[in-house]
Amino acid sequence: MQHAAPTDAVLRTLHPDCPDWQRLGPTPQDAAIRAMAEAQRVAEEERDTAWAGGFNRRTFLKGGLGVGVAALGAQLVTSRVSYAAADELSTGTLVVVFLRGGMDGLSMLVPAADPDLLRERPSVGVHAASLLEFDTARGFGLHPAMSPLAPLISQGKVAAVPAVSTPDLSRSHFQAQDCLERGSDDKLTTGWLDRVLVASGPGTTFRSVAIGGTTPTSLVGTAHPIAMVDLDTIQLSGVDRTEVKATTTALHTLYTGLDHPIAEQTTLAIAALGTIARIKAAQPAVAAGTAAVVYPANSNFADALRNLAMLIKGGAGVRVACIDVGGWDTHTGMGNVDGGDMKQQLGDLASALAAFTADLGSALLDRTTIVTMSEFGRRVEENASGGTDHGHGGAVLVIGGGVKGGVQGRWDGLAHRTSLGDVPGTNDYRDVLGEVVSKRVGLSAGQLRSVFPNRRLQPVGVMA
Repeated sequence: MQHAAPTDAVLRTLHPDCPDWQRLGPTPQDAAIRAMAEAQRVAEEERDTAWAGGFNRRTFLKGGLGVGVAALGAQLVTSRVSYAAADELSTGTLVVVFLRGGMDGLSMLVPAADPDLLRERPSVGVHAASLLEFDTARGFGLHPAMSPLAPLISQGKVAAVPAVSTPDLSRSHFQAQDCLERGSDDKLTTGWLDRVLVASGPGTTFRSVAIGGTTPTSLVGTAHPIAMVDLDTIQLSGVDRTEVKATTTALHTLYTGLDHPIAEQTTLAIAALGTIARIKAAQPAVAAGTAAVVYPANSNFADALRNLAMLIKGGAGVRVACIDVGGWDTHTGMGNVDGGDMKQQLGDLASALAAFTADLGSALLDRTTIVTMSEFGRRVEENASGGTDHGHGGAVLVIGGGVKGGVQGRWDGLAHRTSLGDVPGTNDYRDVLGEVVSKRVGLSAGQLRSVFPNRRLQPVGVMA
């Protein structure tokens, strides 16, 4: 059903207590928004006589016309900040994948030449003959479940750093994650990625995104990222999908020039909706007999990467993206190359990352760098339950553009473990992240000091 635009005469007869306004749109929300937008237009033309009784946008925000447009705007996105034009190009994209639970670095990046490995891990240790070849010169290989990354390894686009840690040895998930995400052992109130965004300057509406529905601590601060489950969840609630353009136009008219906290949210929401609509419209149709990139099925991580790839390919200007992957607290049932939790987890991780990088294509991958990190590693010795307990030094993967392939950083061997039986933290995580940020986001040494205060950064060599 089509709804004709109301005439000025009709608008003058409308009153918030009169049901006539409801005929202006297919739903009460559509009609209310459009009525107020038209009223604002009339008010600008006839300020002396508009909306008898003092009815205006401010009273409307308090609940006029029976719909909470203010609440509607707040539901759209979580950000309240002004951004640059949606088509502005960025320096590229940094994707931070947080493996929550304490990923066992010795199962992913395996020091196959170290005699202590199988001595301490007779059941869960990975034998050298089974490994995916990675950096034999330094005595390392990757768990065979990570074979989907083999093409990227051959291109020199995969680096790994062993014995990576936070400054303090903490076996608490909460404390270690908090230290890692704030970028300091001090009690800073912002996350390290928020400080990266502040230092890098204005960007697009989607310059920072957290895919998965919540904002991680690393993005907490003044930059206000967009947190979403997927692209389809960013929409106008209660609005007719067939007439969304008319309603968003009305929203833009209604909130333009209004000094109200919701106005910023609504303006950003409209920009986000426009960007997503443009990206979806530009998605190429897959020709008959042509296979699109296939992501792993039934995987939240793969779904998040698929949505991120759409944003990057659509030119949304994503500068920083965060995705969480749980399930890495392997106290029991770690298994080995034949089965178990680590084989499953690492296989899922590698398959999703391989699909994501293939989806981006070589040109965009050269402008994208992926970092996988976890709050700590595991103890060297396996426990009595076929797993490993909380440790210290873990392992980081760096994949994509500008990466110097192979194993980087300091490695002293398993004989030099801590008194508690942990891999020591010989490589500070801030040194790894600082080097990646410097190359990918283009921050200077001075800017990096604001990102990682109280740390004199020492690059480990992961970026070419």
